[in-house]
Amino acid sequence: MKLPPFPAPADLRAAAALQERLVAAVSLEGSWNRVRTLAALDASIKRGGDLVAAAVLWDLDHQAVREVAVARTPAGSVFPYVPGFLSFREAPVYLAALEILSGEPDALLVDGQGIAHPRGLGIAAHLGVHTGLASIGVAKSRLFGEPAGALPAREGAAVPLCAGAARLGEPCAGGVQVGWVFRSRSGVKPVYVSPGHRVSLAGSLAFVSSLPRRTKLPEPLRQAHLWAGRARREGLAGRVFFE
Repeated sequence: MKLPPFPAPADLRAAAALQERLVAAVSLEGSWNRVRTLAALDASIKRGGDLVAAAVLWDLDHQAVREVAVARTPAGSVFPYVPGFLSFREAPVYLAALEILSGEPDALLVDGQGIAHPRGLGIAAHLGVHTGLASIGVAKSRLFGEPAGALPAREGAAVPLCAGAARLGEPCAGGVQVGWVFRSRSGVKPVYVSPGHRVSLAGSLAFVSSLPRRTKLPEPLRQAHLWAGRARREGLAGRVFFE
């Protein structure tokens, strides 16, 4: 698939301005009932090394990996890590990996935030708007918002993630809802699920809940995490797996 180049703002002020402008394009409507394939995206980097991204094309009918593509950004070209600006660091290499895939996904599942972001445009939302694809963010840690109460210990439990100043979302106690705190497995720390683009708050949780899980991560993202780490260690690049 051919994708437009990702913008490279001159500084963080310009990057924030771009996020504030693009957030108006985010849609929190849409059904994922017809999604048959998704690209799960994760990245890996070793200090001083290349930024490596894996795009795992996941077949929802068979719940299996169909294809894996890996792209790399040289160490000297990697945008610095700044909380709230992850898309400018990782989105370009994700887009490069997506372009390597022979099949075009129906949607994106991204290791990161959707609208649970200070300016409402985390990396999953930004990638969704940029590509036009439906997207959901699943993050291992919380960037923005507060849980609306204690999260039960049982597997499958979820509570709204709320933010008083968020620009998108639906009402929840103490502010507006920007995502979910989701206990994917009993006895493990939760993940943070938020819609990125072309999906509702309820739909984002329902979809992530429906995916198979061996660890706290949905299996497509676990596979992307494993492939990104392997690619970094072994120097892999290009289309590294296909059926």
